Amino acid sequence: MNKNSPPPRKTPRRLALMALGSLALACASPQLHAQAWPNKPIKLIVGFPPGGGIDAVARNLQPGLQQALGQSVVIEYKPGAGGVLAAAELTRAAPDGYTLLVANIGPFVLAPSMMAKRPYDPQKDFTYIHQTSGSGFIAAVPANHPAKTLTEFVAWAKANSQTANYASGGAGSITHLNGELLNHVAGTKLVHIPYKGSAPAVQDLIGGQTHLLVDVATVLQPQIQGGRLRALYVTEAQRMAALPQVPTAREAGFPGLEASGWQGIVGPAGMPRDIVMRVSQALRETLAKEDVRQKFSATGSAVLDRGPDDFTAFVGAEIQRWTPVIQASGAKLD
Repeated sequence: MNKNSPPPRKTPRRLALMALGSLALACASPQLHAQAWPNKPIKLIVGFPPGGGIDAVARNLQPGLQQALGQSVVIEYKPGAGGVLAAAELTRAAPDGYTLLVANIGPFVLAPSMMAKRPYDPQKDFTYIHQTSGSGFIAAVPANHPAKTLTEFVAWAKANSQTANYASGGAGSITHLNGELLNHVAGTKLVHIPYKGSAPAVQDLIGGQTHLLVDVATVLQPQIQGGRLRALYVTEAQRMAALPQVPTAREAGFPGLEASGWQGIVGPAGMPRDIVMRVSQALRETLAKEDVRQKFSATGSAVLDRGPDDFTAFVGAEIQRWTPVIQASGAKLD
């Protein structure tokens, strides 16, 4: 064809063929995308030090995810600010499914409502992929503490208001808010002592440097059963099967202390739906395994199998529930 000749006229037939070709490519691309992913290791961020409850969730899920997705899942620890630093880092990651995070209530529901300047919007800056587990909390004191019950601890805290304190796994974490909730409900003035994760908080509690920690069973149950800590109450509506002798907050006379925590897998905002569903399905298969369910149960947690849409709605409802509690407590993050 002469270079000066006009381009071929786009007849109706040619236009129809081009449109069909584009439609076929568009329909095939999600399937091709899903088949191509993952083709390299996946990073699973834990916003707390090794040895805590969130670390246990990551390790429970890691083998099943690797098997279901056919790729290595590498756990990476990014502790600090009660998980807020890791969550903020996740917002800067590419939404390609290769960077995920084990979420919990602290950085995704509680901390943003305590901060004057929010580092992220929990309802806009993340992709909620799958809720995996949940549990209530245990309030524990050192084994040699004079208080044997919650009522006795409240009386002791009021009599020692200048020195009485409580530990947390980090400012803005659920362990922080649980302590503030006790102050609000019981009228105590416990001073907040934050740590970089639950593991170091437990060690100082055992040593008597702090006086109370309200944390998940994963963290506290082994120390209670080993005689190094004493449980005062649990925050669930029913007693924990692993600690049947420990009363609930309601039974102890303080129903306002009821609370529960949860965990799940999230990614950056804008993840492709096909990848989200691949990860969600892999988690669903993992959570269905009996050995995985037993591991969660052994640590006082229950499997909560919620997919992307239900998980997203759940987090929104949690934000609405806890925001007025945070405002009433006056808890703030620097």
